[in-house]
Amino acid sequence: MKKTIIIYGSTTGNAASAAQAIAAKLSGCDIKDAAEATTDDLEGYDNLILGSSTWGDGELQDDWYGFLPKLGTVDLSAKTVAVFGVGDQYSYSTTYVNAMGELYDAAKAAGAKIVGATATDGYSFDTSTAVRDGKFVGLALDYDNQSDLSDSRIDAWVKQILPEL
Repeated sequence: MKKTIIIYGSTTGNAASAAQAIAAKLSGCDIKDAAEATTDDLEGYDNLILGSSTWGDGELQDDWYGFLPKLGTVDLSAKTVAVFGVGDQYSYSTTYVNAMGELYDAAKAAGAKIVGATATDGYSFDTSTAVRDGKFVGLALDYDNQSDLSDSRIDAWVKQILPEL
């Protein structure tokens, strides 16, 4: 695996837990909160894994607002990016993991190769901007309603993306 960093935004700890679980399965990657990330973190790694919880009416977690614009200032065309999102599919069924869609869009606009799309099977939500061509653009997790599935979903996703990293 090439040099990899996980950058995440978390308020209640769910996205942080997901980031730590992913990092443990990838062994050897670095991990950083979006509030502390810099453009050097984008430029100094071959692979980026970006994650966020979704808040309010489908917004990014607060720590991302200062850092997301910086994605557009760096050429990511030589980078491989995977994204993950944490949300509540029942209480926010019309905006489930929308923040993951924002991360995907920003990385794609910066030229990154995006990997890690997953099926929407097994989830119950109405709409999500993180669904493209019938799949999530990355790993969707719901610690509020399906925490018992999080470990197996993370395992499967890491196995899926690892050959690309």
